[in-house]
Amino acid sequence: MTRQLGLHLISKMRHDAQLYLLPTQDQQQASPRLRYGDRLDYDNLPLASRVSCEQEDDYEREVYQMQCRHKDFAEVLNIVVIVKTHRVTERRGHVVLFSSDLDLVALTLVEYYSLRFQIEFEFRDAKQHFGLSDFVCVGETSVANAVGLSFFMGNLSCHLLDCFGASFPDAGIVDLKSYYRGRRYALETLKYVPSALKCLAEFADGIVCSGLLSRLESVVDQVCRLGLIHPGGKVATMELCT
Repeated sequence: MTRQLGLHLISKMRHDAQLYLLPTQDQQQASPRLRYGDRLDYDNLPLASRVSCEQEDDYEREVYQMQCRHKDFAEVLNIVVIVKTHRVTERRGHVVLFSSDLDLVALTLVEYYSLRFQIEFEFRDAKQHFGLSDFVCVGETSVANAVGLSFFMGNLSCHLLDCFGASFPDAGIVDLKSYYRGRRYALETLKYVPSALKCLAEFADGIVCSGLLSRLESVVDQVCRLGLIHPGGKVATMELCT
């Protein structure tokens, strides 16, 4: 189905997946219709297929790339095996990644697969905070708009958190939503203070002297911190994105 949409698949297999190398030239001559060559032995991977070898602390990390077949797939697969060995105890472990794109180099395939977790985080935030799992639209256009809005809000939140994190370390989307919600409550409450009506009217029009704005920001900031999980240290002076 992925290939029918003009896309390529990148995923992970079981560590003991039954993979078969492509038939060698001699095997092909002996059996012209042979589809499967020797079974891939994870304990004795072809040295010619190794594309990188790195050492870090007591571990050695090797990356192998080869084209193989699997009996559950009609097409040849681009296989990448990552082997990690503890040099002291000689204990080994490996991960098997694959793609339908035969031209994808091993390290790029590994990098693309690592993005899977960030994609899952984006879906989690869109579902948990921005209604991706709650909308009740059924029309194609309405569904597309609802999904697009959920992910747009996720992207906007990531942008705001870049500035927000400078004043509130370790802050997340919950902190961000709580801060802006508190800010709205604080401003709405201050509108009912008789002595501040004129000032807040000017604030709403964007004509505020810097000294008054600084004092108001200090009060608003204290209110905004009430619902934060990570309130930070000293009072923050944030420039809000407009």
